[in-house]
Amino acid sequence: MRVLVTLLLLSCIAGTPAHELRPPVITVDLSAAPAVTITIKANLEALLAGIGTRHKNTDDAPQAAQYRALRALSPTQLAAETRRRIDGLLQELRLSFDDRPARLQLRELRIPEAPDTTVARTSELALETTIPPGSQQLRWAWPRRLGDNVLRVRLPGEQKLYTAWLRDGRPSDPVDIAGLVEPSAAQVFRNYVVLGFTHIVPKGVDHILFVLGLFLLSTHWRPLLYQVTAFTLAHTLTLGLSVYGLIALSPAIVEPLIAASIAFVAIENILSPQLKPWRVALVFGFGLLHGMGFAGVLTELGLPDSQYLTALLSFNLGVELGQLAIIASAGLLVLPWSRRDSYRRLIVVPASLVIAAIGLYWTWERVFLTTA
Repeated sequence: MRVLVTLLLLSCIAGTPAHELRPPVITVDLSAAPAVTITIKANLEALLAGIGTRHKNTDDAPQAAQYRALRALSPTQLAAETRRRIDGLLQELRLSFDDRPARLQLRELRIPEAPDTTVARTSELALETTIPPGSQQLRWAWPRRLGDNVLRVRLPGEQKLYTAWLRDGRPSDPVDIAGLVEPSAAQVFRNYVVLGFTHIVPKGVDHILFVLGLFLLSTHWRPLLYQVTAFTLAHTLTLGLSVYGLIALSPAIVEPLIAASIAFVAIENILSPQLKPWRVALVFGFGLLHGMGFAGVLTELGLPDSQYLTALLSFNLGVELGQLAIIASAGLLVLPWSRRDSYRRLIVVPASLVIAAIGLYWTWERVFLTTA
């Protein structure tokens, strides 16, 4: 059983958050109609390598070596490579007006300096086209091979954006370009619950390890309930405050502290077999940090303006379902051994050692190997 648990935890190491793949964000700006600007905010190296969001991170993809070679390029070199390949990518993008495909052209590339090649960088491609006279609707489709993407549409005279999360390359619903058509509450609820869940399972490796650390402390349900409740209340609080722009903390600070929180709970599992009152307070504090980490995803992907609260609560529900899925899976895995005297020696201590080692490595990596 010890080998099984260790293998389960080691399998999580395959993808560190530094190379996590997030859906590209596409903004179709019609505010200067008939001119149209399409901005694609994405991991450009992953796009050129053909790596989509079906993979947790770039290291999981068969094209990982090609991605690393592209990631090693300077912004000038990557821009040249992008311009060399751009026609092939543009042929796969589908922006249509009344089912008439638009001809997209590259206007500008914005690639940031990011000398630390172990960290993914986010670039921007600015495309342009024009709206044919008399058009009533637009539709957008992303290449299926590249997976999910987030569509945002800005209309003339409108402050709010149409927002849709499109899974697995599915085309968007028609968007009325004479008046904004909002997604239904049911669509927003479904999409953001799934987004929250998948941010934990399978993509949230650091959050998975933290929850496993809470789970391993004791086989009794009360210690787990106290910790999970404190963690949930805390990350819900900072998730909401961060998304609404009321608090902000640099990822350069948040990410190392999240890694340190993973190591802390695992080390305490080794040193103490029982729940200490102050651990609940510390878990609450760690939850505040994890909530800021969750908020980074929503801030980057955006929320529909007219159903902001629905999307926020739905995402949080998805996160909770993901955490419960981890706890339930871990519980089923160790259930036959949980009442044995050897449970702590054979399961808790070895598993916590693995989690602590990963957490300490990530802390060191995020402090000394990443750039602000």
